[in-house]
Amino acid sequence: MWLFSPADPNPQVTRISFFSLCLAAAITYAGCAADYFVYYPVSTPRVAIFATSILGLTISFTLMILSGIGLASAIPSAPSFSSAYDTSQGALLVTALNEPLGGFGRFLAVIIALTLVANSVAPTYSVGIDFQVLGRGFARIPRLVWNTVGVVIYMVCALAGRDHLSEVFTNFLALMGYWVAIWISITIEEQIIFRRRRGYDWTAWNERKKLPLGIAALIAFLVGWAGAILCMAQVWYIGPIAASVGQYGADMGNYVGFSWAALVYPPLRWLELKKFGR
Repeated sequence: MWLFSPADPNPQVTRISFFSLCLAAAITYAGCAADYFVYYPVSTPRVAIFATSILGLTISFTLMILSGIGLASAIPSAPSFSSAYDTSQGALLVTALNEPLGGFGRFLAVIIALTLVANSVAPTYSVGIDFQVLGRGFARIPRLVWNTVGVVIYMVCALAGRDHLSEVFTNFLALMGYWVAIWISITIEEQIIFRRRRGYDWTAWNERKKLPLGIAALIAFLVGWAGAILCMAQVWYIGPIAASVGQYGADMGNYVGFSWAALVYPPLRWLELKKFGR
């Protein structure tokens, strides 16, 4: 609704923020994709991996985004929708399904609720690996333990913030996308510029003295974060550069963070390789 509102003096700016939110939701998959593709045969074509990833993300996100736009567009003209939305986004969804579909609509609402559980399976699996890469001491603890710890953490957070959980996630979703955009830029450049010919020494994956120091990546990441902070537009903070665009600011954190990190990483990585050779 707000995306195309005629009362919006700068609809293009609003759309930038909307597309940034959509991007943030999708690219977070990149951080855990390798946790699952590692089980694919080494002979799996790159094109097949890329195609299946894009197809799965596109179908799922397109369906949800279009459904959300449709529901939001109906709020001004449907009092019941407006009242439900004042309660929560989940209440709006249940009302939208219940009014025209009755019992079948309530059944669909239950199915949608169960999809939230299914959607938590992949990141819960990755939590175990995330903890283990923090250090050798963490790696000695079985992954099952870390998975359980992760479940306990997000259950406590969900119970403690159940009254405002949707609002919190909506406000911080784009923030989670910033670091992923920066990480993607560094990863892509490392692959295309520095590893395309040299490749990777997979036998040294656990030998500390043979792995990159990460100085270039850390500095590029911090530079990207600085750009993201200056250009972010959230409910709780609007960066100075973002505030200069439109009436309410435009969320450009993903794009600027990506580009700033991409600009500084190649020369920094070249210096790192020249100085340390790894």
